This record gives sequence, structure tokens and C-alpha cells, in this order.
Amino acid sequence: MKYKAIIFDLDGTLLYTLEDLANSMNNVLKSQGLPVHEIEEYKYLVGKGMYNLAQKALPPEKREESFIKYCQQLMQEEYGKRWADTTRPYDGIPELLDKLTALRYKLAVLSNKPHEFTIQIVEKLLGRWKFDAVFGEREGIPRKPDPTAALEIAKLLNIAPEKFVYVGDSGVDMKTAKSAGMYAVGALWGFREADELLENGADVLIEKPLELLEILKDTSCGE
Repeated sequence: MKYKAIIFDLDGTLLYTLEDLANSMNNVLKSQGLPVHEIEEYKYLVGKGMYNLAQKALPPEKREESFIKYCQQLMQEEYGKRWADTTRPYDGIPELLDKLTALRYKLAVLSNKPHEFTIQIVEKLLGRWKFDAVFGEREGIPRKPDPTAALEIAKLLNIAPEKFVYVGDSGVDMKTAKSAGMYAVGALWGFREADELLENGADVLIEKPLELLEILKDTSCGE
């Protein structure tokens, strides 16, 4: 096999998480007497960690460092109460993971969501599948699109980066994949548009999860 392992982004790739993220952040904004955002707007606010989410969600005049950090903490507390309200695997993801497991691919998750949430959510909603590495945002490790964590996964699994397929739904994910020397697959069922994925280096786009299997069969892709 040309490829031996797959790294998945979490939010917008494996799991639909948008409503729980949006409702949590909106509750924080309401608690501070600030305007809220439509759920669809959060597709463009999430993806770079909770500090960045809090910063973007706040009105420009409220973006003092101390207040951003305060709202980030409130967001983490709020999200801890409601992250499982509507979050679920996307259609086709369970079937894809079943097939990848049967084909003996190594699987990993890499998210900019806080590490503790990433671990908890994967264990609860994706616990029937074996992931050889699950990493969220960790202190001292730069967030995506920095390739450090992706390369850490490659080292941990003892598989060369060029043997990895990286599946994600954002430009951040595509940049991460390309910086790490991995094959970048853009997921069109997630939070961002095709243009963003292509502009940031996607090698191929797929509309449904099971289309990944066709890419894995094509040993010439990426060459």
C-alpha cells in the first residue's frame, strides 16, 4: 500500500460539532450582555482553538487580552456542559472507519480543540474504533497549521510522513498536511468551502467520507 495511516481532523471532518460549539459560545456572549452569532457563522469562527474562537466571537471593541482569556475560560466551562447535545459522527463516517479498520490502516485524530475535550469526545462518540494517536491542543505544542503534532504522530506510529493521508475540512488542515509532507484530502461535508481547501494545498477533494476508499485504492495519487 502506498499509504499506511490516516490522520483525521475532528470538528467538521469526523464529527458534526457546530451547534454545540455555537450554542456554548453564544451562551457566554449572552452572559456578558454581548450580541450572539448565527450558527452558520460559526463555521468560519471555529478551527483555530478556543482562544481564537473567543477572540473572533467578541465584538472588536471587547477584544482586550484579559477579557478574551476570561471568555475562553467561560467557553470551556460551558462547552463542558453541552458538547454532547447534538454532536455526532457525519453520515458515512462509521462505515468508513469500519472499512479502514478492516484494511488495517493506522488511524489518528489531530484537533485544535483542547486536548482533554478531544480525548473525551473521541472516547465517547468514536470509542468503538482504535485510534493509535489522539491529540488536541496541548500546552507547549504549536497548534495546526504548524506540522509539529502531525509529525509527532508519524514518529509515534513509526511511519514516514509520506505514507500518511491527512483528511480535514479547512485550510488550516490542508496547510498542516502539506507542511508535514502528507497527502492532503479536503472534506467537503465539513465547515469550509472547496476554494479554501484548494487554495491551501488540497491534493484532492471528496464529497462523502466513503470516497476516501477510492483514493486509497489509487496508488498513483499524489505522484
